[in-house]
Amino acid sequence: MSGEKRREEMLTVLRQADKPVSGTALARNFAVSRQVVVQDIALLRAQNQEIISTCKGYLLKKSSPNQRIFKVHHTDQEMEEELNLIVDYGGKIEDEFVYHKVYNVIRVQMGLKSRLEVQEYMKKLNSGKSKSLKDVTSNYHYHTVTAESEEILDRIQEELQKRGFLAELRDYEPIDFWK
Repeated sequence: MSGEKRREEMLTVLRQADKPVSGTALARNFAVSRQVVVQDIALLRAQNQEIISTCKGYLLKKSSPNQRIFKVHHTDQEMEEELNLIVDYGGKIEDEFVYHKVYNVIRVQMGLKSRLEVQEYMKKLNSGKSKSLKDVTSNYHYHTVTAESEEILDRIQEELQKRGFLAELRDYEPIDFWK
């Protein structure tokens, strides 16, 4: 196999990987030395491939997904419906955050992308171990939502609006996230 073909295939491996791929694994996969892998990575970087080196191996920097921040409000009984709406339309709920007048931004990572993950999250909340951040701010809060396209985010926003989950922004809030 030529060096050019090997580097193309190396890129394919890195594109498909969901975790770092070690240099040793790449060397074994392409029947070359670890030094050849290091040289191939350098050549790929010279071709403007954004390859990140970590202690566990190489990662190809993936293009960032489309993202939007929604300010929402709902009751405890409506929370699961609101979260399911977002994941059902193809969104991933990255986080929940609030603007607190004393503490500024309070944020928690969520990473919810399916009904099953929403269900597990709700079980944890309903166990009484903790409360939602919305309780700090009279039931409104924000979610950072990512999706594969702006059209998906538009549909999520439309549905949140239809069901009355979108909240109005206040004068003291720092930015109109929806523009």
